[in-house]
Amino acid sequence: MKLLGIAGPSGSGKTTLIEALLPILIGQGITVSTIKHAHHGFDLDRPGKDSFRHREAGAREVMLVGDRRFALLHEFGSNLPDLDALLVRMAPVDLVLIEGFRDVPIPKIEVFRPSLGQPPLWSGHDHICAVATDAPLFDCDLPQLDLNQPLQIAGWIIKFFSALEPAA
Repeated sequence: MKLLGIAGPSGSGKTTLIEALLPILIGQGITVSTIKHAHHGFDLDRPGKDSFRHREAGAREVMLVGDRRFALLHEFGSNLPDLDALLVRMAPVDLVLIEGFRDVPIPKIEVFRPSLGQPPLWSGHDHICAVATDAPLFDCDLPQLDLNQPLQIAGWIIKFFSALEPAA
């Protein structure tokens, strides 16, 4: 599986970019899954629900199964599993887009909007390989992708990973 991180500050448009990229990449025959690091205090389960009661009673894992999907709730305490431990739980796909996990050493596209007034990540993170932005950046030597052109960004992703493929 190829891994590509989407990094940037909260409110920069990471989720919106992933949402726009998914149908384009899938339309190219690429199977894609995502991992999103959620904010602190996030929980799918709610007090009073049967699954909550199972977890409160001590179940390490609870699987919720419906007509169209399942969700696995796994208690890991206070130590967030590393990305590799999470990836082994996923079905194999061509590409996993990863939102969050900013410090994990995988290739990343930074979503950068100068209007937010946040400092860029690219200068301090060696794994950022391109910047998706809504304004020209004159102090950035990385490939600049138009944040408003997800088709362009998807094309760049496909070329980036084909360049990493070993020659046949």
